[in-house]
Amino acid sequence: MTVTSQLKQTLAGLKSAQGTIRTYALQSQEEELRNIFQESLETTGEIIDSLENRLKKIEFEEPQYKGN
Repeated sequence: MTVTSQLKQTLAGLKSAQGTIRTYALQSQEEELRNIFQESLETTGEIIDSLENRLKKIEFEEPQYKGN
């Protein structure tokens, strides 16, 4: 398994986790809990953005990995 495919798999997992956190945030009755979930969404969003930028850089530098 290449680094790019591992990175794509990690991104898919993070996006799935982010969707679950978003669901929990919407279902939560407690404001404090909603705030915690919101912070988690922001943190995972930043991580996802960072990894997507890294993936773009890898695919630019190593075009043979693009689309794998």
